[in-house]
Amino acid sequence: MGANTSSPKERLSLSDLRSRKSRTASKVSPFIVEMKNENQWKSQFNALKDTNKLLVIEFTAKWCGPCQFLEPKLEDLAAEYTNVEFVKIDVDVIMSVWKEYNLYTFPAVVFTKRGQEVDRVVGLKLDEIEGKLHKYAYSF
Repeated sequence: MGANTSSPKERLSLSDLRSRKSRTASKVSPFIVEMKNENQWKSQFNALKDTNKLLVIEFTAKWCGPCQFLEPKLEDLAAEYTNVEFVKIDVDVIMSVWKEYNLYTFPAVVFTKRGQEVDRVVGLKLDEIEGKLHKYAYSF
């Protein structure tokens, strides 16, 4: 009754879980560019603002559970929409950009074209993100 029947080999220690989490968190997506500092962000943004290419900005934080849930979904979308530029901004690393967009909650995804925000989705709303991505990837 309620006995733990798993073998010692099947059990993971807390240090094993932490190790797995840190390896997963440091994984870099080939389709989403993680902004490391404000200069990198400005350079990326300025390079795209004179083009018609859609820029999708994912605002996230390592400690945000919904953000971590959204991450693989955005990676799948970025792999599918190769004509769109995806960037990820950890607000604990580059808080100024998050403030610039007047965001107050996570996760947040902002869509820009030609340097102007065209739309945003705040919260874990994958269907809405997909719909807006499809709409703006092929418009203007």
